[in-house]
Amino acid sequence: MTLVVQKYGGTSVADLGRIRRVAARVKRHIEAGERVCVVVSAMAGTTNQLVDWVTSLDPAHYDPAEYDQVVSSGEQVTIGLLAVALQTIGVPARSYLGWQAGIHTDAGHGQARIRRIDPVPLRRCLEEGRVPVVAGFQGLGPDGRVTTLGRGGSDTSAVALAAALGADRCDIFTDVDGVYTSDPRIVSRARKLERVTYEEMLEMASVGAKVLQTRSVALAMRHKVRLQVLSSFEDLPGTLVVDEDEVVESQIVSGIAYSRDEAKLSIVRVRDRPGVAAAIFGPLAEANINVDMIVQSVSRDGLHTNMTFTVSRADLPRARAILEGLREAVGFERVDADDDVVKVSVIGVGMQRHAGVAHRMFSTLAEKGINIQAISTSEIKISVLIAEEYAELALRALHTAYGLDRV
Repeated sequence: MTLVVQKYGGTSVADLGRIRRVAARVKRHIEAGERVCVVVSAMAGTTNQLVDWVTSLDPAHYDPAEYDQVVSSGEQVTIGLLAVALQTIGVPARSYLGWQAGIHTDAGHGQARIRRIDPVPLRRCLEEGRVPVVAGFQGLGPDGRVTTLGRGGSDTSAVALAAALGADRCDIFTDVDGVYTSDPRIVSRARKLERVTYEEMLEMASVGAKVLQTRSVALAMRHKVRLQVLSSFEDLPGTLVVDEDEVVESQIVSGIAYSRDEAKLSIVRVRDRPGVAAAIFGPLAEANINVDMIVQSVSRDGLHTNMTFTVSRADLPRARAILEGLREAVGFERVDADDDVVKVSVIGVGMQRHAGVAHRMFSTLAEKGINIQAISTSEIKISVLIAEEYAELALRALHTAYGLDRV
């Protein structure tokens, strides 16, 4: 029998009516001859409320282990309710917290990483003809304390369990019905992709597409877990995330993604000398501030340089404070900050075998009068930083330029 791991996000289990619909869907899959293991998130909004309660009591110095104990409790409610809903319609089911399902993590409370999974408890449950309903987003640390995997961690839980159980497929049910060539709320001619490669999905997730969590895609790619993104509200075909070998003929560009979670920092008139970049970026790294796009330009006198780079918008205040503290030691004139920017990315595995992709992007933006502030590239992605006011214009123009518009 086919074994499928199904993951349902917070909007899919937001109330009792939706939990009943999830139970009915699981039953249909079982009646179709599949074995099903279910992973669920907390009800929509629950985790945010739990986080707010912890941070309200102690905004800056709370115990990370106690934080995890609190915020992991939302999934405990959901798994129990879904197990009851399944039982009421004649489907034998049992709920499992992360530690009961054999999910072992490192000690990184709030952002733990899965180290190993003991599949025996869930395999036994499946062999007994029951549906295991597992709490996503959580596991057990080496100190015996509950850990959480960070936002979107239920996707990672589902993929990791699919790999450990040798599942035929991992279905991610969410509030969208697949992966689109761009955000359909902005680009009306965006179309749903039938298949997308792991590499493309990983790039899309990393630059702003909210369909799947980045870590879950990387895990699926490493263990060759076939992913499918589906709507939990409609019975429509979804998008398969697969190895490149399963895509018969990949397009040059598969999608246009964007991220508003960007802020730009510019350090003006830095003394140009060996080690200056390390002196600037080292303290940022120590503060766990990730730097993305970097542009450096030398001034006319040859003695100074300007450095521009991006950080997440949430990290902007901390990053700026750190840089201001380096002014005397490093030697620069000032720090300029701008959070009115957006990152737009063109993604496609076909880019590796075709020339002119970057030129088309740059010329299309130029024709629309959109100035590029920074550029970064990978083998299958080109990202540019532009003023936020041009985000929607850029997305639509690039979507058309690369022939992605729905006919």
